[in-house]
Amino acid sequence: MRPLKDAQLGAFTFFASALPHDVCGSNGLPLTPNSIKILGRFQILKTITHPRLCQYVDISRGKHERLIVVAEHYESSLSDFQKQGKTVLQIAFEVLEGLEFMNKHGMVHRALSGHNVLMDCKGNVKLAKFGLYHMTNHGADVDFPIGYPSYLAPEVIAQGSFHPSDPSHDESPLPSGPKTDVWSLGVLLFELCAGRRLLQNIDISERLKFILTLGCMDDIVTVLAEEHGCLDTIKFLLHVFGYVAVMTRKSLRVSSRPTPAELLGDPVFSGVSCRYTPFQKPVSLFSSSLRCAHLELPEDISDLCKDDDEDYLSERAIDEVYHLWCLAGGDLEKELTNKEIIQSKPPICTLPNFVLEDGESFGQGRDRSFLLDDTTVTLSLCQLRNRLKDVAGEAYYPLLEDEQSSLSQSNSSHELSATVTLPLIIRERDTEYQLIRIILFDRLLKAYPYKKNLMWKEARVDIPPLVRGLAWAALLGIEGDIQAKYETIDKDTPIPTDRQIEVDIPRCHQYDELLSSPQGHIKFRRVLKAWVVSHPDLVYWQGLDSLCAPFLYLNFNNEALAYACMSAFIPKYLYNFFLKDNSHVIQEYLTVFSQMIAFHDPELSNHLNEIGFIPDLYAIPWFLTMFTHVFPLHKIFHLWDTLLLGNSSFPFCIGVAILQQLRDRLLANGFNECILLFSDLPEIDIERCVRESINLFCWTPKSATYRQHAQPPKVIGDNGFGKTTACYSSDYQDMPKTDLSREPLALCDLKAEVSPRISAEDLIDLCELSLTGPTKRTKAGKPKIVAVDIRSVEDYSRGHISGSINIPFNAVFSPDGELVQCPATGVLQNYRGRVIVVISHAMKSAAMFAAHLVKVNFPRVCILDGGINKLKPTGLLTVPSPQI
Repeated sequence: MRPLKDAQLGAFTFFASALPHDVCGSNGLPLTPNSIKILGRFQILKTITHPRLCQYVDISRGKHERLIVVAEHYESSLSDFQKQGKTVLQIAFEVLEGLEFMNKHGMVHRALSGHNVLMDCKGNVKLAKFGLYHMTNHGADVDFPIGYPSYLAPEVIAQGSFHPSDPSHDESPLPSGPKTDVWSLGVLLFELCAGRRLLQNIDISERLKFILTLGCMDDIVTVLAEEHGCLDTIKFLLHVFGYVAVMTRKSLRVSSRPTPAELLGDPVFSGVSCRYTPFQKPVSLFSSSLRCAHLELPEDISDLCKDDDEDYLSERAIDEVYHLWCLAGGDLEKELTNKEIIQSKPPICTLPNFVLEDGESFGQGRDRSFLLDDTTVTLSLCQLRNRLKDVAGEAYYPLLEDEQSSLSQSNSSHELSATVTLPLIIRERDTEYQLIRIILFDRLLKAYPYKKNLMWKEARVDIPPLVRGLAWAALLGIEGDIQAKYETIDKDTPIPTDRQIEVDIPRCHQYDELLSSPQGHIKFRRVLKAWVVSHPDLVYWQGLDSLCAPFLYLNFNNEALAYACMSAFIPKYLYNFFLKDNSHVIQEYLTVFSQMIAFHDPELSNHLNEIGFIPDLYAIPWFLTMFTHVFPLHKIFHLWDTLLLGNSSFPFCIGVAILQQLRDRLLANGFNECILLFSDLPEIDIERCVRESINLFCWTPKSATYRQHAQPPKVIGDNGFGKTTACYSSDYQDMPKTDLSREPLALCDLKAEVSPRISAEDLIDLCELSLTGPTKRTKAGKPKIVAVDIRSVEDYSRGHISGSINIPFNAVFSPDGELVQCPATGVLQNYRGRVIVVISHAMKSAAMFAAHLVKVNFPRVCILDGGINKLKPTGLLTVPSPQI
């Protein structure tokens, strides 16, 4: 969106038509409220950006089908009859520019009038309320007509204005076309010449009859002038300014009336059009065009701090200012109530007089007198500016440096620096903090992909909600001409999956107003179908719609970006999950998850295994939808902010963190109670879940989550939509395979082992071994580890890993698997809490020893894949010196 500049934020309100409560649709579900339909259609208006149009910002839905629209606003309008130094021809040209741009997007104004043609401080035209006709489905979803009687074309009045549900009519009126706005423009031009408003002194019904009679007149301009007693004035003006006569007469025609595009090409504008620069649509992010060149900076950035009166906030985008206004305590309903636009009555005054048993009421009906109040209330930014008064000027133009955190550079004050340590939900509501984070991410996104490493670094702190959609796309490595690729996909030809998609969409996150709207369903259908068609080797499984929901919500007006993000996300975290036969992939995934539970929480693992509550019973929806099926969207956003920074094994840690939040209840219950618990999952603290997931991830050796069916190593360069990105937690599968890497394991063998295996190279890295022996350096973030060699003393003395401890199998465990009281047991107890790597000759004995440790609740137990034999070729084994 464009900067706020000298504009203001304005809000107006209206009511949508109420639907009967006892009527359902063809699918048996309740009808979608008209207010939600309007909310869905409104979204596209936020993308309509042009110098002649007021920018739409937001829409909110209140009680009783009330809607409040926020848009760019100016106090001055043509209703003041102040031309701001502009000629009538210039005003006409600028209005036509706005109308033509709307027409290119399939829209018409239909509510054009003097007070909807606003003027900025330079006298430039800004058309307001141009989206009311579009968002209300040509007036079908409201109980009031769209447009003002004095400015409506005769054909609009002749067609009539009625509600489509009116039983006296078989079909809805045809939508108005571009030519209806040209008539309204002709009336405006006449008013500018006459210096008065038309038809203001006669009754509404007589006014409509008069406009209908104009359809039979040849010289409408003369008729209007005679009606208003200004014939001499009009004749004089039209004689002196012949171009005005041409424009007005062409506009006020019933037949052969031109469209805005045709009028703009009229020779009468030849001397005007050359003064205007043709509008160029701004280059969007994630396109093939260079974006950094479009970054606007002050002429002299060195003077940023010199002018304390500089209004830096006005340089920010309109939607950004509105977002900050809301954070600073802005309340739309309160603003409209203070201006008496919203008026409430005591409940007793709204009660009907008589109600039957079946609920039918008679007598006093609902007060619908204020279905549309045309007043636009200006939203005061004083509270926001006061909140941001201590933010330094340089914070609005941060320097992007890889060497130092941009957050610490920008937050010079102690108060803002301290905000970083607060809970995420508090940070997201802090006005100053969000301003600085939004500005920083805005700069990083404009510099993407050149600053992608810094983007990852800052995303680890947090992601501002306002830019979350674009930030996720950057983290997923989206590049290239995504729009062109999306448009080439056939999303219209029927396919067998259509039926299942139609069934799933009305059940997917329908508590959300945006996704439950008809426009949301249409976009859902298109994005899902595009994915199915473009991945012929995969199939549609239930759950794919839940995966799509977060991306569609965040990129509602950019289906191509939603599709691109989804297409990059699935291979990374759900590789081959959507095969026609995915049983082997799912089973391997669940087995590794079961091992992760045993690794991090053996007591819980033992209990769940004893009662037979295996992951197959509850975890498939978790991982098939990456938790979108079990959590609402606002929790998914916080969860995925971190998930996207991790590798494909991070979901295992999220799953374990969820179980640990339910740990006490799970340990206290049996199978049936656990089934009931997960059928209606209790409230989960997502911030705690994320925090604990990161801790679990740091304690998990990379190779412990190795899966044979995971995504193969990515080729450097393009990988569909996403490109390989430097990540602080790279996938083990992406690492080059060596003789020390983990070997694939048959599923039956994997299921037979309680503890995970780790590779020899992982062990060497974690023990910080080199060819010359153990190093003294310590690496930040590495888990504490101990290698437990369970071979006999004789075998251990022939060669072992430096620093390992020798605990023969039979020395600590009886044949029944019970711990034996001995010095070796004490040694093991001393190492409880560290990552214990069990090393043996035979994998079977190592797996059994690890299983016994888990049985007695030893956490973080794993097995060296390949045993001691994997390490013999490395030369890292040491032999103890003989005792003298």
